[in-house]
Amino acid sequence: MHDIEPFYNWRHLYTAEEDELSPFFGREYSEFEFTQTVYNYFIHPQWDEFGSRTLYMKILYADYSMGFVIIELIGEWNDAIENDIMMMRREVTDLLFDAGIRKFILIADNVLNFHSSDDAYYEEWYEQVRDENGWIVILNMPEHTQQDFRKAHLTNYVELLDYPNWRTLQPQHLYQAIDNFMLRRVGD
Repeated sequence: MHDIEPFYNWRHLYTAEEDELSPFFGREYSEFEFTQTVYNYFIHPQWDEFGSRTLYMKILYADYSMGFVIIELIGEWNDAIENDIMMMRREVTDLLFDAGIRKFILIADNVLNFHSSDDAYYEEWYEQVRDENGWIVILNMPEHTQQDFRKAHLTNYVELLDYPNWRTLQPQHLYQAIDNFMLRRVGD
């Protein structure tokens, strides 16, 4: 797992550690010191911790004028024991919402497992963004993880989509494709 880096081809466009509105503003990273782990396996030091012991993230791109953010995740999403959704909400998404973000794209290619608890934080997040014409989309969650997510009825609040070629797009184009899909879905 230590060789799985957050997607880096947009770093010339955006870096969370240089964004004063980002929860990760001012962070410094090492390319050589591996200190964070998932399942006792070290992960690449570029991933950001936000209070979870099993789930890490990287804000790949944020556009406050357009009101969207793209976040990549790695690890185990564990709401049952760790209450990861609460930590994500309080430490990251609430701060981004306060800065003007209303549309959230979470990339979950590297989310290995999902363990659910109740849906209160998802419902709260959904209502918060819905009232501002926003949405929450999770891209490319592995099938077994999607099944657990669906079984917990969290798709009432979050849209699960497969978009395997997202890395070939610029962030604005990825956002536009997802936003167009969500507009068509709302119109159905």
